[in-house]
Amino acid sequence: MSETETSRDDLLRKIRDEIINFTASPLYEYRTSNNYFPVIGEGNHNAKIVFIGEAPGKNEALTGRPFCGAAGRILDELLESVNIKRADVYITNIIKDRPPDNRDPLPNEIEAYAPFLDRQLETIRPKIIATLGRFSMGYIMKRYGLADELDSISRIHGKIFEINSLFGDVKIIPFYHPAAALYSTATKENLKEDFQILKDIV
Repeated sequence: MSETETSRDDLLRKIRDEIINFTASPLYEYRTSNNYFPVIGEGNHNAKIVFIGEAPGKNEALTGRPFCGAAGRILDELLESVNIKRADVYITNIIKDRPPDNRDPLPNEIEAYAPFLDRQLETIRPKIIATLGRFSMGYIMKRYGLADELDSISRIHGKIFEINSLFGDVKIIPFYHPAAALYSTATKENLKEDFQILKDIV
């Protein structure tokens, strides 16, 4: 293992430990009272693609793994459709703990957890950031200077935004959240079409 790989592993391990012990989190008490795990992220620490969802659901909080429920099965199917192995990408969320009743993340929760996501991205140094859902899309586009380009997800899903970051040139691509495909065949078809973009640029 190279020195760079070792330091990446060490940095990501440090982030993991900080999230586990993040007692200042607005969701820490809810996590501990329900015996939930934080969902930090998993996958290849040298991934070219990082997928960012919104927040863990119940299955994720019970296992500590991102996208392991019904939405995860859709994501696996989408990856398979473009011959990308889940083990080759990195998957995480903005919020690392489950909000009560699977409600949308609150602004103060995004603010609390976003620095961990920023550090994960700076450590992994992906070439493609694929956002899943409107909350991760909104955060990432604002974070990387694309606030003027921000629009509803129905208008900009599948568009490629090229930016220059601290870790090089990066393509940001907003996608619908796979959970939306559970209730809409049209959204699932949109996702399948949009994922073809990844096949073309990886």
